[in-house]
Amino acid sequence: MTFEHSPLHLRYLGIDTYKESVVYMRKDCHICLAEGFEVHARVRVTLGERSIIATLNIIDSSILPPGKASLSEHAWCLLAAHEGDEIQVTHARPIHSLSFVRSKIYGNTLSEKEFSSIIKDITKGRYSDIHISSFLTACAGGRLDTQEIVSLTRTMVEAGDRLEWPSDIVVDKHCVGGLPGNRTTPILVSIVAAFGLTMPKTSSRAITSPAGTADTMEVLAPVKLDIATMQHIVQQEKGCIAWGGSVALSPADDILIRVEKALDLDSEGQLVASVLSKKIAAGSTHVLIDIPIGPTAKVRSTEMGNLLKEYLESVGNNLDIVVKVIFSDGTQPVGRGIGPALEARDIVSVLKNEAQAPQDLRERALLLAGQIIEFSPDIQKGKGLKIATEILDKGQAWDKFQRICKAQGGMRDIPKAPFTHICKAEKKGCVTHIDNREIARLAKLAGAPFAKVAGLDLHITLGSKVAQDTPLFTIHANSPGELDYALDYLNHNDEIITIQE
Repeated sequence: MTFEHSPLHLRYLGIDTYKESVVYMRKDCHICLAEGFEVHARVRVTLGERSIIATLNIIDSSILPPGKASLSEHAWCLLAAHEGDEIQVTHARPIHSLSFVRSKIYGNTLSEKEFSSIIKDITKGRYSDIHISSFLTACAGGRLDTQEIVSLTRTMVEAGDRLEWPSDIVVDKHCVGGLPGNRTTPILVSIVAAFGLTMPKTSSRAITSPAGTADTMEVLAPVKLDIATMQHIVQQEKGCIAWGGSVALSPADDILIRVEKALDLDSEGQLVASVLSKKIAAGSTHVLIDIPIGPTAKVRSTEMGNLLKEYLESVGNNLDIVVKVIFSDGTQPVGRGIGPALEARDIVSVLKNEAQAPQDLRERALLLAGQIIEFSPDIQKGKGLKIATEILDKGQAWDKFQRICKAQGGMRDIPKAPFTHICKAEKKGCVTHIDNREIARLAKLAGAPFAKVAGLDLHITLGSKVAQDTPLFTIHANSPGELDYALDYLNHNDEIITIQE
């Protein structure tokens, strides 16, 4: 039933809820009186020929006059709304797939048809964030078996576009994460593309880290590429480094990631479905998965690493994609910079073969690039690392990276933070522990990744010998307030770096 007897006209309030559709109405509005206030009601909002499902929020002030309503920025864009437009609001139909979410909450196994129904409703915006978080939580903690992960992955692929490439071999790489500064992707894409393999890399923004590959690459070049532009660049340069959110590849995953970020949740089943759905949708035939293992990395034990490896390879086999998994050292951050601009500086330093370039970042990128090169049927196993090293040392990778940046819209200068603070050792001794999670948290509190210049610059590694007042790291911030915010946290957490005499 449409409430046509009392039309509502839009007033722009500029409320940003990121990608959640919200409609704002007065407490005494007829819709609010009909829906009640106990829960966030879901309603259908219609403007002309467009309609969306939105969460109802109540305004109990004069910010909205009688007869007025407003929308979140996301909903405003979806409806192509303008100030003063008339909207109609109706009761949203019940979402049948929520019964499957409830079934999963109680420990039942879901079929592919049931997963497809859930993912379809999520992609079409029918789920609120509360519904999505319930689904994610119900699937966490080992509650998805292998067949369910296969089903979830396949339905996530089918919910969006799928790229096709003329090459028989299309390679990709993913790192499970948990290591601040581990920004190998732009380096290895440059090496692999210079070698001649096709690598159309779509990367994510940060979920729980101070920077994602897309955040860091955006410091150096545009990453918001549409599919046509991406295809042209790959045809020309064999590779690109694009933000996955700018193309409709596994769109459900982008929605799930947004809520996972708020929950600080990254379960193994969802991780596998997230990674492989993006790779399959991007047209990849061969994927290298890097799993760093360490006490404060995302994967903390070999047992968990082996479980993920088994899931990834099994799901890949079921979905006709070659998946190779390697384990790497996850005991400490990689490189020196943590945060978009600082990581971009390290990437360029490695590609240019500068003497001061962080060698751990260089060596890790070469190892991964070598493994990817060995996907080529013409390369004998064990020969990839030598080939990758020669491409980097001869400047071919740096040349290819510049060409990719130019093709994506032009290479940019790396900005620097206006405010910094050096944190020094309080005693002499040996660095025996660096907490990856706390280092990442400190960089985020300083403003990363939203402030590109923010983050941390590490001056030590595990095993470093330090004297009293030796610089351990420098905090970079874009404003005094953000710097103070990070320092306040640091003053109450003195176990980020452990020094033993």
